[in-house]
Amino acid sequence: MAAESYFPVWRARDATSEATDVMPDERLPAGQTVLLGFQHVVAMFGATALMPILMGFDPNLAIFFSGIGTLIFFLATGGRVPSYLGSSAAFVGVVIAATGYAGAGPNPNIAVALGGIVAAGLLYGLVGAVIGLVGYAWVERVMPPVVTGAVVAAIGLNLAPIATRIISASAFDTWFGLLTVVIVSVITIYAPGLARRLPILIGAALAYLLYLLLANGFGLAKPIDFSAVMAAPWIGVPGFVAPVFDPKAIALIAPVFVVLIAENLGHIKAIGAMTSRNLDPYIARAFLGDGLATMLSGGLGGTGVTTYAENMGVMAMTRIYSTLVFVVAGFTAILFGLCPKFGALILTLPVPVIGGLSVVVFGLIAATAGRIWVENRVDFANARNLLTVGVAVVLGAGDLTLKFGSFAFGGIGTATFGAILIYHLLGMTRIGRARV
Repeated sequence: MAAESYFPVWRARDATSEATDVMPDERLPAGQTVLLGFQHVVAMFGATALMPILMGFDPNLAIFFSGIGTLIFFLATGGRVPSYLGSSAAFVGVVIAATGYAGAGPNPNIAVALGGIVAAGLLYGLVGAVIGLVGYAWVERVMPPVVTGAVVAAIGLNLAPIATRIISASAFDTWFGLLTVVIVSVITIYAPGLARRLPILIGAALAYLLYLLLANGFGLAKPIDFSAVMAAPWIGVPGFVAPVFDPKAIALIAPVFVVLIAENLGHIKAIGAMTSRNLDPYIARAFLGDGLATMLSGGLGGTGVTTYAENMGVMAMTRIYSTLVFVVAGFTAILFGLCPKFGALILTLPVPVIGGLSVVVFGLIAATAGRIWVENRVDFANARNLLTVGVAVVLGAGDLTLKFGSFAFGGIGTATFGAILIYHLLGMTRIGRARV
């Protein structure tokens, strides 16, 4: 049997065909691929720009490195795992603690934080290298479908409060956010041809125009301010910063690699379930790619990066998993990083529109858990399965954070490792074999 080539041979597909999903090793016509790639950039943009702002980093630089990181991930996985890498929220707390950032303007101690981010990426990549040497067969034993589904559900539910909080600032924001949900849902179900594959992009554009009319035209909400767009230059090279390797900062920040592992593993298992493909053979490459991307970003002034749930939600909605779409998304983000005016325009997306899009995207992630359990016939009459899912979902939805000094292990990480531990601990007891 011939050995698998490093990159797949992408087979041609027409996005207007609705018979099956578009698989990672299939390609769409060039124009459709460009639109789909831009849609993924819209989905990730808010969070990827927000995280560096919270840490006092340059958001344009973070967007620039998110694009480069996505391309590194594509190359590392041989174009076989569809994923977008954006700014990781896991670094926010530890970076603020390590730098003493006061929360206003540029962080004067960015260089110290960068050393810790590089160290986290190095440890992350080393884990990938070790898995590459010892093999990945243990992953399925550690994370059977009941655990995988629990982790995916926890990811979606962990993000749910973010979406509802965004659209809860005012009564107008709530109703407009829900209207955005309706617009996206109608496009997803009833739009013809290619439009059905672009619900986030088209829904965001329609909701944006409607908000512009109601807010700027009739004064019913906070108007969209275009002053930052007008002031931003068309072309601008981000300001790179060199890291400083301070032992105390490294001790605070480097352990975040454990959270990144949990996020990446959950992403791979979720995409594998969506595509009905076993992506476990690429876990080592995925960890290595994400680790390298984090090291490069931290080495030049950017944030740590991670696989993005927002883009996983877009894939769940469009059922398009072609990895070539993420090549376009990566290059688009790089161009945005070099063009502050386009970046500023995307940042004018109204808050309730972003919130409405988040409700749909995060909800679809949580719903994917049901698909995993149904397709793998998980028996919920088994107490072991029931307890594993129940505890993990509550830990994730409640965002239980475990603190070890200044290092915080957030809800997704807690739910991931909690589900693994509970499932295997119960396997050793009579409770684990009982039925309810």
